[in-house]
Amino acid sequence: MRLNVHHRTRYLFDEPVVHALQRLHLTPKSTSGQQVVDWTMRYEGAHEQLQFDDHNMNTTTLIAIEPGVTEVIIDCEGTIDTADNHGIIGRHAGHLPCWHFSGHTPLTRPGAKMRALAEKFQRESETLPMLHALSAAVLDAVKYEKDKTDTDTRAEDALHAGEGVCQDHAHIFIGCARHLGIPARYVSGYLLMEHSDEQKAGHAWAEAHIDGLGWVGFDVSNQISPDERYIRVASGQDYSEAAPVKGISIGCSNAGLDVDLTVRRQQGQTQQQSQTQQPGQQKQSQSLNGKGLNGHGQSQSQSQQIQSQQGQSNDPNAPGPQD
Repeated sequence: MRLNVHHRTRYLFDEPVVHALQRLHLTPKSTSGQQVVDWTMRYEGAHEQLQFDDHNMNTTTLIAIEPGVTEVIIDCEGTIDTADNHGIIGRHAGHLPCWHFSGHTPLTRPGAKMRALAEKFQRESETLPMLHALSAAVLDAVKYEKDKTDTDTRAEDALHAGEGVCQDHAHIFIGCARHLGIPARYVSGYLLMEHSDEQKAGHAWAEAHIDGLGWVGFDVSNQISPDERYIRVASGQDYSEAAPVKGISIGCSNAGLDVDLTVRRQQGQTQQQSQTQQPGQQKQSQSLNGKGLNGHGQSQSQSQQIQSQQGQSNDPNAPGPQD
């Protein structure tokens, strides 16, 4: 599937800026299940200082806000070819060891309620169906409700409140998975909605590392693993590491924030484009386990298990909640 994204963020400041820096995680990479065709970033009231890959291998852009401005616009636009890999990213790679994602952070650290939730699932059972069951339990415990939490809300507090958004669902799932000894990480990105191109924010989900499969995605809010409707942008131990925009400022305070996001399927794409496999994808998938793997990097039984666990993934109405 070929997806077009236009993401515009507009900041208004109540006083002219003296000094401000922003860290952006707004540039997707070509990886398993997605190929970046083109991506551009434009700024008004700011200029780019540096772009690099951070410790999580996220494309990171640092911009400086022009002194004296009261308005800043960050405008991103691009085209991504996507494929349905049943949520499988594959083998672990990057600067950090896999065990790094077994450690808790302030946002994901389990309290009594999260530990009780996690301990309902026996670690000796098969990992993949157990994690799907954990995902379902998190959504049962935390109803999707906007404006009940914010970016500083801890997973334990969201579980106690019983309300939250996809960020909270991801944090709770991650904290519970880590409590069970399974490395897990937070992912920010985009999701194609079936009934509306216009959105007010991106999406978030979790990934867990499963022996024999590598990293596998779990969208708790929608109860599926990411398919061709998802664009993966950044990952980290929690929201703070994968946040699309973070910054510091001196001599000003935010007076307003306005986000316009459009994710749409490109019309008129050919069947060949829709079914494009990413370069090296087959080779990478086969390297996950030296024997018995199919083209998605899992054993045939695991492949059937994923498809049965994700029976909702073909439901065109399934993706709904957004932050």
